[in-house]
Amino acid sequence: MKSLSPRHLLTASAVALTMGLGIAGAQQATDVSPEASRQAQEAANNNQPLSVTTDQASAPGVMPQSFADLVEQVAPAVVNITTTSVVSQPTGGPGFPEGSPFSDLFRDFGFPGMPGPDGQRRPQRSNALGSGFVISADGYIVTNNHVIDGADEIEIEFYAGNTLPAEVVGTDPNTDVALLKVKSDDALPFVKFGNSDDARVGDWVLALGNPLGQGFSASSGIVSARNRELSGTYDDYLQTDAAINRGNSGGPLFNLNGEVIGVNTAILSPNGGSIGIGFSMAANVVSKVVDQLREYGETRRGWLGVKIQDVTPDMAEALALTASEGAMVTDVPDGPAKDAGMQAGDVIISFDGGAVEDTRQLVRRVAEAPAGEAVDVVVLRNGDERTLQVTLGRREVAEGTSNAPVTSTTPGEQDLLGMTVATITPEIAAELGLSRDAQGLVVKTTDPEGVAAEKGLAPGDLIVEAGQQPVTSLEELEESVAAAREAGRKSVLLLIRRAGEPRFVALPVQE
Repeated sequence: MKSLSPRHLLTASAVALTMGLGIAGAQQATDVSPEASRQAQEAANNNQPLSVTTDQASAPGVMPQSFADLVEQVAPAVVNITTTSVVSQPTGGPGFPEGSPFSDLFRDFGFPGMPGPDGQRRPQRSNALGSGFVISADGYIVTNNHVIDGADEIEIEFYAGNTLPAEVVGTDPNTDVALLKVKSDDALPFVKFGNSDDARVGDWVLALGNPLGQGFSASSGIVSARNRELSGTYDDYLQTDAAINRGNSGGPLFNLNGEVIGVNTAILSPNGGSIGIGFSMAANVVSKVVDQLREYGETRRGWLGVKIQDVTPDMAEALALTASEGAMVTDVPDGPAKDAGMQAGDVIISFDGGAVEDTRQLVRRVAEAPAGEAVDVVVLRNGDERTLQVTLGRREVAEGTSNAPVTSTTPGEQDLLGMTVATITPEIAAELGLSRDAQGLVVKTTDPEGVAAEKGLAPGDLIVEAGQQPVTSLEELEESVAAAREAGRKSVLLLIRRAGEPRFVALPVQE
């Protein structure tokens, strides 16, 4: 598993060298009664997921008297995962001086990190532990990608104590999801995904897994927060205070109905142990990834082909928008959106029939849409709504950029809005590392106490648009600022490029 220290996330996979920590034994299925085991196998034979009955489930908002019935019902589908890989030896070994009796002893018996009798360091096999859960009677298993990443061998230990080798069907590092497959003569008890969007802050949840290599373990808590974003493009985590530690990675987070609403992935911790802040990737994200891995062995996400940013309140005011919602298009390289007529400066307010609140929501919805599908995208352009039909590409194979045409400019510079801007000359382009065909106005200096610096502009920024119109001369920039003032606007919208990356900035224009 990952755990987030004050500076970084840590995974929740417990690593143990074969001569170090060792590997935990069987999961010890003594907590499941023979009757529950019989019912679990019967459900598997009938291709039915494990779940609690209506009379077992607690009423909404009521604290369960015990989680024992829920644990007994779903535990047979939870597995331990042991991976084996060959790692190169570290440069250093135990702290014994060369030539000492201890050095000879550990060399002769192959202690990790010590060279052999021939003086050569030997490769070393290591084991890593994690968790997972079965999602089908025919042996598909979900876990975290970081649990099995780089593994040479993967072994699945089931709740009853039996083990089977597993093969990787597919992985998705973007969501840290991996799909495995085992071959079993008997149908395997399995669980199903629930609707993670139905999970509310305060709902009871149950985490099952293999913390610290100690074997099967259960912990309970509540959903502490929703829609957490850690570091990935497609992140949608449920935060929970259920105890999650190293080794819980890939294990399921259940609701009281016995449905998987999350995959335990990361913890926030200053010391590597649980402090009550854990993160589970939402089931609605995981289930879609799993479906694609199961069908294709890889993900096939939709691709719109735009660069976007959130609409800030001052940007909304500059564009005369009623609310700071939607996704502002900052650049449209060659791709599906450009083919459909989308332009930089458009504000995407609807995608495939659903309103777009921000860039994060748009990215997720585009990724979930099938590649090759034609969807309606509604944009605001110069105050008017336009509906564009875009045939989505596939993100995994997307390539291509657009190059602006070469235009001539008249050299010069001027102080404006707390900054000094200049037209591009060959000397300035070379100094800033810009291409010879770069166009726009260069920010040469900014007043540390001026509005430009306050809004984040810096020397070297390239202004390419003002008021959603291209600017290639100082006169065009002045005209855009004057037009914003005459229209009663508080700000003018600038499109800048910094190190090649586009971004909109709403710059105040009050005199």
